[in-house]
Amino acid sequence: MSNSPIRSWQSMTTSEAEHLGANDPVVILPVAAIEQHGPHLPLSTDLDIGMGLLKNAFQYIGSDFPAWVLPPQMIGSSAEHLSFPGTLSLNENLLGGVLSTLGRAVARCGVRRLLICNSHGGNRQVIDTAGLQLRRDSALLVVKSHYFLFPRPTGVDLPDPEWRHGLHGGAVETAMMLHLRPDLVRTAHVKNFPPLGNLLERTLRHVGTDDSGASVAWLIEDLNRAGAAGNATLANAAMGERLVNGYGRVLADVILDTKEFPIDQIKRSGTS
Repeated sequence: MSNSPIRSWQSMTTSEAEHLGANDPVVILPVAAIEQHGPHLPLSTDLDIGMGLLKNAFQYIGSDFPAWVLPPQMIGSSAEHLSFPGTLSLNENLLGGVLSTLGRAVARCGVRRLLICNSHGGNRQVIDTAGLQLRRDSALLVVKSHYFLFPRPTGVDLPDPEWRHGLHGGAVETAMMLHLRPDLVRTAHVKNFPPLGNLLERTLRHVGTDDSGASVAWLIEDLNRAGAAGNATLANAAMGERLVNGYGRVLADVILDTKEFPIDQIKRSGTS
């Protein structure tokens, strides 16, 4: 028997699913990636972190809270990582079609609240498009959640440039993996992977690699040829625990907000 606090969609019977909408639940779709994360982290990093944050969040919302978690969409859109072996990636149209299909299946059960819980930056544009389509065609409330855009957890002592530019296999991801899956971290290969963003921030006026008003399109090897970006040597398991607890608490609030959202403000298809 699983000891996970997550209430899995697939644990229901079809009869239970038929009446699911009566409780006006929140249904959560985790979306991740299977892609390289440098020489020190496994291909499953985004999936492990995403599911770890969900497990943490469910500890805060209570066992009787009406929320169900769909099977995770493990493979995402990872075109920026295709130069490195092991990366699996779906093109944007295919991934968007999968997300839309899953959303429509949920809507057929009478569900009106869908939370897409994303743990990979490369999925954001696809999720935006699929979410809009589901809102328009299936009258779903679609909340889009990206943990890496949440407020920085308190008690985590990292330099500002690491928060801004250590975005792939840097201190934040390495620390969370040291907490969630230390067995998968190749500690002998943990090092500093100086990101291009640090250089651009010192030498250019506005153009950079982050989500600023003027950013460049990049492949991961542009940021650092090792396929990681950030100082992983700053990470430790205690930091990872603080990060997971901090992000998990925000995610729990997002789940609660999704349930409390005034659904009557969302017009059904064909209404004015």
